[in-house]
Amino acid sequence: MTKTSLSRREREKLRQRKEILAAALRLFSEKGYHNVSMQEIAETAEFAIGTLYKFFQNKEDLYKALVMEQCDRFEAAFLAAIEGPGDEIERLRNFVRVHGDMFRANLSFIRLFLAESKGASFNLKAGLDEDLRKRLYGFLEKLALVFESGMNNQRFQKIADPYALAVALDSVIDSFLLHWVASPERHPYPEDPDVILNIFFKGLIPP
Repeated sequence: MTKTSLSRREREKLRQRKEILAAALRLFSEKGYHNVSMQEIAETAEFAIGTLYKFFQNKEDLYKALVMEQCDRFEAAFLAAIEGPGDEIERLRNFVRVHGDMFRANLSFIRLFLAESKGASFNLKAGLDEDLRKRLYGFLEKLALVFESGMNNQRFQKIADPYALAVALDSVIDSFLLHWVASPERHPYPEDPDVILNIFFKGLIPP
């Protein structure tokens, strides 16, 4: 057995934790965080209540773990987009596409997060705790490298600081997504990423 392989016991613990989080997400999404008890989560996951407390100190700890796990998945997908193949333009297009794909695939979590995060109806980042904010800022630094690379390769004009452009793009995408979540028929998230990116690529003022 290699050092990186997991024992049967470890695999079983991971499976139990995954099932508990899945049950919690389902219940929180249906009833709201404050209307669900640890006992109800245990019954839905088909575990004894004591099993939940082996993994999580309380319901708040469980919710934070759920948010962190989902953020891990989002971050991995976004990094794959901006660090993947293609030139800077194509990587930004992939970044915009992946946002839509991840939101569509995880809509229950997104609605839960928006409902339970104070102020998040106006700002997707409002509900992040300090650790997640630091991760967000770190990701924005990596997104800024795409703009910086594009400038160095003369694909992009140096119209602003790369980090400012990263913040601006991330904020514009969030705005499109919030409108889509609130009213999907009236404000569908663009299938064509250039609908968003042309705000940066072309702008309002003709050359």
